Amino acid sequence: MTHPVDVHVGKRIRHRRWLVAMTQQQLAEKVGIKFQQIQKYETGANRVSASRLWDIADALDVPVSFFFEGIEENPVQANGNDAVPADLLGDKEALDLVRSYYAIPENQRRRLFELARVLSDVA
Repeated sequence: MTHPVDVHVGKRIRHRRWLVAMTQQQLAEKVGIKFQQIQKYETGANRVSASRLWDIADALDVPVSFFFEGIEENPVQANGNDAVPADLLGDKEALDLVRSYYAIPENQRRRLFELARVLSDVA
């Protein structure tokens, strides 16, 4: 049975890997393991040893503590009438949306932001 901490650490590995646009294969090569092991870490099926987590943190250019951030938070944070998942960027679609948003030139991005704000107020 998977431990919640292992699942959280795995999600944070996946989250960071997505943020830096790295594949499981690329991360595995940097760490010196098979990509299937990265898959198991990311799902929490396998625990990540301290030394391996150190290597993964180095490969992803984050401190080891990054993988434990948010572990004590509730899965949903209420903000008025809105419920926002604490691990919003753990969702691949949300992360792709953020990447696409920042790829838009700044003046157009501001217009898109205002449009999204108006649409969310109407909804």
